[in-house]
Amino acid sequence: MDSWDEGGVRARIREMAARDPGLERFGADTHRYELGPALPEAEIRAFEETHGIALPADYRSFVAEVGNGPAGPCHGLMPLTVPRPEAGEEWAVDDEWEQDRLPGRLAAPFPLPEPRPGPIGPPADALSLGTLMLAEHGCGVFDRLVLNGPRAGEVWQIDPDWGGFVPVRPDFRAWYADWLASP
Repeated sequence: MDSWDEGGVRARIREMAARDPGLERFGADTHRYELGPALPEAEIRAFEETHGIALPADYRSFVAEVGNGPAGPCHGLMPLTVPRPEAGEEWAVDDEWEQDRLPGRLAAPFPLPEPRPGPIGPPADALSLGTLMLAEHGCGVFDRLVLNGPRAGEVWQIDPDWGGFVPVRPDFRAWYADWLASP
């Protein structure tokens, strides 16, 4: 079941916003509980063809049926096809988003057959080949969607200084649903 209940997701996000009018919840001041429009199929297909990938079905259906970010975990779900609106300051997430769109990067083989806990140090970006950045926690910590290989579809968190690069959810649906279900 890859389809999403767009109305249900949007209703839950409105409920979350109503409970947090001061945007006190972690990341809310960035994504502001706003969910952009869904992407047209042609735009998603063009992205996949440009990058030589097939997006995991649950993520693909989310951006096609629900929205292209930003309301979501951490500082919000990064948009697939357009960078976030100018926020008036440069964030590491902007460079990460642009780096993901370099030719061949998303289609490259995911280099880790197993989790790599603990400090990994530089160059951490080589470990994130074959993944798409979903969200930023801050301090250089990102949640990434694995796009190919035996781990395809899993959401991993990369924390080069402390946590390493480890799976956090079995797929995008679980990752996003956990955020929606959180108090």
